[in-house]
Amino acid sequence: MVRKKILSLLLVKAPVAFVALSVALVVLLRWVPVRYTPVMLKRQVQSGSIRDGRPRQEWVPLEEVSPSLVGAVLASEDQRFMHHHGFDFEEIRRVLAAHHEAGTPVRGCSTISQQTAKNVFTFGTPTMLRKVLEAWWTVLIETFWGKRRIMEVYLNVAETGPGLFGVQAASLHYFGVPAGRLDFKRSAAIALSLPDPLNLRPDCPGIRVRARMKAISGNCAVPLALQVHGVHESDAGMILAAGSQGAGRRVGEHEDLRTTSVPFQDDTPFDLP
Repeated sequence: MVRKKILSLLLVKAPVAFVALSVALVVLLRWVPVRYTPVMLKRQVQSGSIRDGRPRQEWVPLEEVSPSLVGAVLASEDQRFMHHHGFDFEEIRRVLAAHHEAGTPVRGCSTISQQTAKNVFTFGTPTMLRKVLEAWWTVLIETFWGKRRIMEVYLNVAETGPGLFGVQAASLHYFGVPAGRLDFKRSAAIALSLPDPLNLRPDCPGIRVRARMKAISGNCAVPLALQVHGVHESDAGMILAAGSQGAGRRVGEHEDLRTTSVPFQDDTPFDLP
């Protein structure tokens, strides 16, 4: 009898409770700003000071973020964001094909939805369990949040520098202006620091970062951003056409963008020196 109760608890009640609580939490966060995440807690612990090491984050609504910044993030991180359902199977197939055919390393191809789920609901540890949980939370936020909310949360919780979370904190720290006043060049610099925010400085981009800044300055960025902000569906064809001419593949987890860095100025060139 006791064994049956234990099995019932482990195999039925616990999973049902987990699903119910997960759905309830995701629905709640559809409306409530996400001001603290497990990743932030992990950084505080790593800093050795829970009290003094609190990360800097300033929540900002999506409509107060520069479309240039939204477009730069889309162009560099997830060009098919508006058209997949959380998982970019086309990108996954391409990465695996390149690995099998040419032996290239399997680089990361997580979507913005997956990165949002990882940042909000997990500690970001590189384990299989985290990937499974990340997939579960990705399905939930795609179901209950929608693309606009996912982008809004991502831009507010993504790690953007040592002790910095969210694009508002990064914009104020590195450039002294709110995220709504960023031009495209500074937006691209912030977007391209997201794969390695602890080592890449938006205000001091390296050679490869500047090369990628030029690459993602194509016509895809603003149309994609406007779609997230609520462009009418009749413009979908234009957006798709523009997106197909964008920056090419995303910056992978294995791509080193540091190299030589120079201070960022208004006349910092996109081109290589």
